[in-house]
Amino acid sequence: MADHSPCAGSLPRVPAKLEGKVATAPPRPSRTQSVPASELAATVDARLTSPAGAPVLVTGVTLRAQHVLPGDLFAALPGARAHGADFAAEAVRRGAVAVLTDEDGASRPELRDVPVLVHRDPRAALGALSARVYGEPAQRVALWGVTGTSGKTTTSYMIESCLRAEGRVTGLVGTVETRIAGERLDSAFTTPEAPDLQALLAVMVERGVGDAVMEVSSHALRLGRVGGAGFAVGAFTNLSQDHLDFHPDMEDYFQAKAELFDGRARREVVCVDGEWGRRLVKPGTVTVSATAPVGGATWTASGVRVSATGEQTFTAHGPDGLELAVALRLPGDFNVANALLAIGCLHASGVGAEAIVRGLAEVQVPGRMQRVDVGQDFTAVVDYSHKPAAVVLALDAVRARATGRVITVLGCGGDRDTAKRPLMGAEAARRSEVLVVTDDNPRSEDPAAIRAAVLAGALEVPEAERGEVVEIGDRGAAIAHAVSLAVAGDVVVVAGKGHETGQEVAGVVHPFSDVDALTGAIQEALR
Repeated sequence: MADHSPCAGSLPRVPAKLEGKVATAPPRPSRTQSVPASELAATVDARLTSPAGAPVLVTGVTLRAQHVLPGDLFAALPGARAHGADFAAEAVRRGAVAVLTDEDGASRPELRDVPVLVHRDPRAALGALSARVYGEPAQRVALWGVTGTSGKTTTSYMIESCLRAEGRVTGLVGTVETRIAGERLDSAFTTPEAPDLQALLAVMVERGVGDAVMEVSSHALRLGRVGGAGFAVGAFTNLSQDHLDFHPDMEDYFQAKAELFDGRARREVVCVDGEWGRRLVKPGTVTVSATAPVGGATWTASGVRVSATGEQTFTAHGPDGLELAVALRLPGDFNVANALLAIGCLHASGVGAEAIVRGLAEVQVPGRMQRVDVGQDFTAVVDYSHKPAAVVLALDAVRARATGRVITVLGCGGDRDTAKRPLMGAEAARRSEVLVVTDDNPRSEDPAAIRAAVLAGALEVPEAERGEVVEIGDRGAAIAHAVSLAVAGDVVVVAGKGHETGQEVAGVVHPFSDVDALTGAIQEALR
């Protein structure tokens, strides 16, 4: 056993420089087994080129040279802009004892004296290798995987809340945060890279976690980040346009999501309110529907009632006449669907009805239809809606309970799917009396050009079908302007960034929170 003392007994937060940004070293288990490089090569049918000498023992895995610990296998993967082998010398200086790469990487002269595992697709092999090094942790932690375009985060929080209500020790891996037995870490990706995920699961094993709920992105499935991980449950929410900067079309996007249902999950639970979900149904699939009549799916809903403040109640109907009286703090028909999906997963896995009902009643999700209330006479909401369908769902949800106007603040992120920008602008303009177009995370793009695309979509909506459209680039000023317009009965929706606490402009992340900015603007208006 190897003792990585910097990680023992704590969740490390070690800063490292990566592509001009500060990257945080992921947590590692305090102890790992030493696995011979030859055994790892045999595990994935890789060719081992090894200089003469004693057998090499591997105690960890990483694909970032900056995060290498002594005894690591360094994964030098080919990339769009650089090859990981370009950083292999640095990894070896930091203590890497072997390198996983492809034929191109293995040809580098700096690797001549280093044991190299040569694989035709090293990224595809990385999950299984990492799982082997970290002791196959997914065999000791039940993984609950949730995929889809919208609702992954909310459904994951719902499932985890119900598991905790039953007294289980849980982990959570997703867009907002990672939690290990109640201890919180910020999340860099929706789904971590394969070595980081396997190390994280190994830490969970050490901390006594029995169930880990994970958002599974299409990137994670297509890029092998969940390779080497079997799932107790795989769940699908819905599919709508997003990530077409990564996927060539919607069919490819769907096929990536469908990989979670290729047999790697013991139970499959699918929302069938859309055609994409219906395509995933096979014998044994648990189906859920917020729109079908009772009996039209394994789990359905009836008697949905929404309070003036957005909380809702409904009856969930399940197999063999089972009925659950559900109360949610979260507004919106889509959250009825999310709750049914969580219920389907939990019931299929043997979680009791009492824990399900109590967990759903208690769940709160940062940045997802999150209300900001400091005593004002209008409703204020922050939501992570950053794709066209999500904008529709969020604004339709607040419209259902608004007695006054809907005032929306909306931007689009840079370096992402450009086609959705005018679509988001159009959907927001149709559903708002006032739309304030602003900046989101411009990243490396010109913020004005992004706003122009959103505005173009908004202004294409016939004037009789849309509200007033205003452009204010500064996001804080845009939020303050929206608040200044609001009167009793109105709803102010700040959309796009949700839980995020930074705004990325020209490669620099500036502190910024929609919740804080909205809270401050309301407090200022009340003075």
